[in-house]
Amino acid sequence: MSERSHPIRNSGLLAWVMKHFARLHIAVYLRTNGRWGAKLLWFPAALLTTTGCKSGQQRITATLYLQDGERIVLPASFGGRSKNPAWYLNLKADPKVRVQVRAHVREMVARDATDDERRLYWRQLTRIYPPYKGYQEAADRRIPLVVCEPL
Repeated sequence: MSERSHPIRNSGLLAWVMKHFARLHIAVYLRTNGRWGAKLLWFPAALLTTTGCKSGQQRITATLYLQDGERIVLPASFGGRSKNPAWYLNLKADPKVRVQVRAHVREMVARDATDDERRLYWRQLTRIYPPYKGYQEAADRRIPLVVCEPL
């Protein structure tokens, strides 16, 4: 079933639920300094703070991540939708980001993964979260992988 023909997505109900769940998840993560919320179900979750490319306001997003030494790798999957998530557009305009993993908050700079990094990280991410395989197949775009490195 395509995104356009999906009855729940078309009703707006799923979008409303996801938006409010995301806000609650972020609030709990921040309030408990990552003691709660650092796992979304059994998946590792980080908080990414970007600067809105239109508003200039700080925007916080909870997202699955992969850690590679000092690097944090973020898939801009947006659930396999055909467009990139707003946080990805924000960091393309201003690559300085803040990443919180549990209680550890770091100022970082974000960039797109190289082709070699993509091959390595995409395999690791699909092991952590197998639905990513289907997201890439469903999306009519190349899902960006973002590498965040310390400033």
